[in-house]
Amino acid sequence: MKKAAALRYDKEKDNAPRVVSKGEGKVADNIIKIAELHNLPIKKDEDLVELLSKVELDKEVPEALYKVVAELFTFVYRVTKKD
Repeated sequence: MKKAAALRYDKEKDNAPRVVSKGEGKVADNIIKIAELHNLPIKKDEDLVELLSKVELDKEVPEALYKVVAELFTFVYRVTKKD
């Protein structure tokens, strides 16, 4: 079954990115649809989604996931970087 998760990071308020949405099936489809409607980058990574799905909603990602989330944010920066 398809799963999806969405992160938010506000460097003014947060110490780490927060899981702001997660789900599977139709919920995952809706998360992806909303991201596409807002031209947000989407990275397919089943292992990462599985880990993020264990984080409570609106909670910061645990320190154990910092490295993999940093890699995700590097990906986002690369695809959204304006020349």
